[in-house]
Amino acid sequence: MYVGYLSVWKGVVDLLKEPMVLASASPRRQELLAHYGIPFEVIPSAADEDATGSGAERVKELARRKCEDVASRYPDRLVLAADTLVCVDDEVLGKPVDEADALRMLKMLCGREHQVHTGVCLRCPDGRMMNQVATTQVSFLPVDEATLKRYIATGEPMDKAGAYAIQGRAGAFVKGIEGSPTNVIGLPLEMLTEWFGQLGIALF
Repeated sequence: MYVGYLSVWKGVVDLLKEPMVLASASPRRQELLAHYGIPFEVIPSAADEDATGSGAERVKELARRKCEDVASRYPDRLVLAADTLVCVDDEVLGKPVDEADALRMLKMLCGREHQVHTGVCLRCPDGRMMNQVATTQVSFLPVDEATLKRYIATGEPMDKAGAYAIQGRAGAFVKGIEGSPTNVIGLPLEMLTEWFGQLGIALF
């Protein structure tokens, strides 16, 4: 279990009398949230992740479910949850099931633009809930199949939505980004910064 701590607690509001709960086991989300210097504890959700609808609709619903699942066990804590999916041609791309599936996804993405949706849900101990979706447009360069297979062989794509990690080796495939870069990694910090400001949470 990972716990991030403030080096100085002065200025943290009552919402953080106990560490925030991050309802996600994603190392990328943990690294991003740690930028704020806010104390947090990782408690993954066990909520059902079978959802329907568009990519944006799914991630919003899944983030809410994850948040509510963990908040039901820790009602006096600030709880944050998120879910990310990649969409292209109205097809929703989650995590690949095997290397062939990863290759299929990457071939769909290369040489064109796709969308990355992240649903984020933040629940306060008093019952207030913020639940929104951030969308980033990402375009990939054309990449030959041999290169894609070598990338897949690194193992990096296998636990990533859309079969790639923009902060990893796949950053070499990116032609352009329109929107939040951290959203593509799995947690739109721009959205969180606004929410924390609205709640009066001191950062850093």
